[in-house]
Amino acid sequence: MTRVALYALFMTESASPHITQPRIMVLGVQPGTPPFRIMEIDGVVVGSARAVTDVLETAALYGISVHDLDDPDVVRWVGGDKFTWHRH
Repeated sequence: MTRVALYALFMTESASPHITQPRIMVLGVQPGTPPFRIMEIDGVVVGSARAVTDVLETAALYGISVHDLDDPDVVRWVGGDKFTWHRH
């Protein structure tokens, strides 16, 4: 490989955005009494959450310590953030 080709390869790799796949995904609010959000861990549906405490408890059951619910490398919130527990 020439220097130019190596440089182009390096620049392409380093310029690529880092896309994370967090272990925990909390999906959008579902209708119910009370409303709930489906939780996935490692791509598998593991249950539902009705509050942030449910997310933390479920994560702990799967051996995951969550120190920052706003860290996108840890939790991905779909259809709202950690404060979204009712449909709008």
